[in-house]
Amino acid sequence: MNIKQLEVLRTLLSTGSTIAAAKAMGLSQSGVSRLLAQLEADLSLTLFARDKGRLIPTPEAALLAGDAESVLLAVDRMASRAEDLRTGASGPEIVRIGLPSSMWENFAPAMLVDYIRDFPGVRIETFFETTTAINRLVEERVIDIGFLRMEGETGPGIAVDKVASGESVCVVPEDHPLAELEEISAKNLRNVPLILIGRQRPNRMALDQTFKRAGVKQMVKIETHTNSSACSYVAHGLGVAIISSFYANLYRHLPVVHRPFVPKATQAFGLARASGIPLSIAAQALSDALKRQIQLSQRVQ
Repeated sequence: MNIKQLEVLRTLLSTGSTIAAAKAMGLSQSGVSRLLAQLEADLSLTLFARDKGRLIPTPEAALLAGDAESVLLAVDRMASRAEDLRTGASGPEIVRIGLPSSMWENFAPAMLVDYIRDFPGVRIETFFETTTAINRLVEERVIDIGFLRMEGETGPGIAVDKVASGESVCVVPEDHPLAELEEISAKNLRNVPLILIGRQRPNRMALDQTFKRAGVKQMVKIETHTNSSACSYVAHGLGVAIISSFYANLYRHLPVVHRPFVPKATQAFGLARASGIPLSIAAQALSDALKRQIQLSQRVQ
């Protein structure tokens, strides 16, 4: 017994003939007759009496009609629910994503505009945190996905897929003398006010070592903890920042320019999720929207 057979039973009960049922269902008359015969064989019951080309429902058919209708309604509800899950009209009540604080201003809104266009029924919660905090939030299942800088080993419960990369650049005011250089080294930054991302982070410690090897004492004017604030400070003439080109590209609208910082250093960025647990359709779609926005934000203009 299958769904198509139950649909034939329902349609025959409402139309009274194989010709009308075939037309209503988009089948051939012989196809309707075959499905009915299969259903009767499966149930070991006669459901319709044949009288000069007419089909007359037996009492058994009338009794089974309600059950058939219930099954078909349940199938219709399931198909409708599946469609809602595919489009985001139903499903998880909320999708949670973790992002670095430097992505709140332009990146996150553009990503969500793209996402909500296709998934208007999903509620989103955004967490703006450090890489360490995002790792923890993913591991504790507080958030579904998290974008972070790939630094060393992650926890055993986390899977991270690389989705972006960057290189260290100097961000300088567009009218600064350093903007005339094709690349900038630590020696070029002697006695230049610096705006550096907070201490004790792996990338900052590596940068400090670069200055030490060059024999240049850093003239740190401002220490901050977000790439967005570093770029904004540079735009106001407060100093020169050294950050990843990935983040610098998010703030090209500011009156600043980027120059490669040498020796070359690269950074990798990934999308973290709980390992071994598939993402919901809604969460996967948000992951895809994030990747699309990354591609747009990193295009050379």
